[in-house]
Amino acid sequence: MLKEQPFYQPKEATYMKLLVLLGRCGQPQRARQLFDEMVEEGIEPTPELYTALLAAYCRNNLIDEGFLIINQMKSLPRCQPDVYTYSILLKSCVDASRFELIETLYQEMDERLISPNTVTQNVVLSGYGKVGMYDQMERVLSGMLESEACKPDVWTMNIILSVFGNKGQIDLMERWYEKFRNFGIEPETRTFNILIGAYGKKRMYDKMSSVMEYMRKVQFPWTTSTYNNVIEAFADAGDAKNMEYAFDQMRAESMKADTKTFCCLINGYANAGLFHKVISSVQLAAKFEIPENTSFYNAVISACAMADDLMEMERVFKRMKDKQCPPDSRTYSIMVEAYRKEGMNDKIYYLEQEQQEMIGNGTLK
Repeated sequence: MLKEQPFYQPKEATYMKLLVLLGRCGQPQRARQLFDEMVEEGIEPTPELYTALLAAYCRNNLIDEGFLIINQMKSLPRCQPDVYTYSILLKSCVDASRFELIETLYQEMDERLISPNTVTQNVVLSGYGKVGMYDQMERVLSGMLESEACKPDVWTMNIILSVFGNKGQIDLMERWYEKFRNFGIEPETRTFNILIGAYGKKRMYDKMSSVMEYMRKVQFPWTTSTYNNVIEAFADAGDAKNMEYAFDQMRAESMKADTKTFCCLINGYANAGLFHKVISSVQLAAKFEIPENTSFYNAVISACAMADDLMEMERVFKRMKDKQCPPDSRTYSIMVEAYRKEGMNDKIYYLEQEQQEMIGNGTLK
């Protein structure tokens, strides 16, 4: 419609907005067509426009096409890639676990005298941490601590604390917390939530309470995540009494519960053998209009399996599929184990066939 107006003049900013939009909408091929139309209309491509096109492909996990675009940019004197272009490619490689490409990109950046920024390094750090590549993670972190251009920030702090907290390496987590504080980095609410979650998983309730008291003292608000971490800690231990107390306190403070809250409650009641309370939690979640995602259904299916109620487990599984909520590998793992306990090999066979079919068409997470 805009093109049909008599006053229309092609503008770079218009095309930039559309390229970004198409990338977010999962239409990289349409973004490529639009880019070619833009060139035909006489707009000279810029590094920013090429980067937007590259981002459209990378956002949709088309990394090879992303590399084709950056190679095209390198051949054009006025469209050389910059730190933002490389950052997008690096993030895409991390998301796809293509870690073998990361060192190549770093070398290329070094040759072009492009320094990675803090955001880029944090993305790579997080990726290495998630897959257990701790040597590479520590190498990137050491480089940040020595760098003038990309010093660590609170995001860096949160990533490192999460990695060691999730591994249950509390001593290392605490040591790094002190290192970052000495480096001048101030914690935020998320930092404290990470500490609470880590202490909770190791049942270090005194330390968990100390962090929560410190948050109150320095006027950091308790958030839904704060309460979820506390509820999860007691849920994992099957401590229904303290779990309920935390949930009641959460509601008393008018804190909004989310899907994770109810997953934890359901797991906690199942661990405590209180299956009638699993049912009331599911009903309460429906009353609060809590979104029912794969994790939610997995929690209910697991509770049914623990209660040896395989008929109800099958009903929940059917409801999950009816609601267009895709099962994941954990869903199948829970159900196969439940059937195995009862020697129901025919059910296991059909489930495994269904799982293989989902793996084949790329829909299983």
